[in-house]
Amino acid sequence: MEITFKLFATLTDYLPPNRIDNAVRLTVNEGSSVQSVIEQFNLPEKLTHLVLVNGVYVGPADRAGRMLVADDVLAIWPPIAGG
Repeated sequence: MEITFKLFATLTDYLPPNRIDNAVRLTVNEGSSVQSVIEQFNLPEKLTHLVLVNGVYVGPADRAGRMLVADDVLAIWPPIAGG
C-alpha cells in the first residue's frame, strides 16, 4: 500500500533522492506502524518531536501501535528552536 511521507526542517535530509520537496510516496506493508516507518528511515528518536497522521498527533507511546492505512499522510517535525 502507498502512503505519503513528509519530513520537515532538518529531517528532510533523511528522505530519498526521489522526493518532491519534502515528501515522498512510500510503499509500505499492510499493517505497518508509524514507528516502523520512523525506524526504516533511521530517524533519531530525539528528532521525531511532532508526529501527525492525517493531521492528528501521535504521541511517542502510541507510535508502535498506530497502524497506517493506504493513502495516510505521515508527517514528522523535529523540535523547533527560535530566537
